[in-house]
Amino acid sequence: MATKYHESSVQTGGAALIAAALGFMGVFAYLAVRFNYPDVLDAPAATALPALLAMGSTGRAVWGLYGLLPLLLVPAAVGAFTALRSSDEGGMRLALFLAVIAAMSMMIGLLRWPSVQWELARAYAASPDGRTVLAAVFDGLNRYLGTYLGEFVGELCLNAFFLLSARAMWRGRILPRWLAAFGLVAGTLGWIALWRNVTGVVAPISALNNAVLPLWMIAFGMGLLTVRSHALTSHEARSQPPELMTL
Repeated sequence: MATKYHESSVQTGGAALIAAALGFMGVFAYLAVRFNYPDVLDAPAATALPALLAMGSTGRAVWGLYGLLPLLLVPAAVGAFTALRSSDEGGMRLALFLAVIAAMSMMIGLLRWPSVQWELARAYAASPDGRTVLAAVFDGLNRYLGTYLGEFVGELCLNAFFLLSARAMWRGRILPRWLAAFGLVAGTLGWIALWRNVTGVVAPISALNNAVLPLWMIAFGMGLLTVRSHALTSHEARSQPPELMTL
């Protein structure tokens, strides 16, 4: 029964990773068309707030969905931990913890748009005399919740989760080595790309990361979906010391 539960946790994690990747690509495409995303993140309040309000209730709902997508990282991390703990239990415990931090940080950063920034947009449209103050609040929230918390902390922890998972894959035999190599490359690209707000030198890496990230998440998710209970059982048995195996 416990092994079946473990298999279910792993497969749920795989499905969560694939759903997160597909959701990310769908929402990103919608916002690129309707909101000039992600270029609008660097736009001043005079440009971004009216554009946000012009998206209407549908656009606000899409932003709300976008903000909730990072929560899928939690079951994904539980599944990855369950599948890979026998290869590197300490590393995967840390990976699970970092994935939760990433999910919370990215969720808070993204949800500023349909909540606080949305109300700022309404006030900006209704109060021409107060736009200087509203613009300052808008810029401050973008830096704190967006750049520092959502992007830097969130992506730092997210890619650490990927790198630790890839390391555990490489050390174990449940998932193929090529998938582990893909994860090491994706995580490294993500760590380089998070410096895009500091220097434009990494802009090409950031653009490449936007394409590689969902592909890696889908590949990782599909890998977890292939794990079966007999593989978990046999791998855990191989990882036990000989004296414990004879008990």
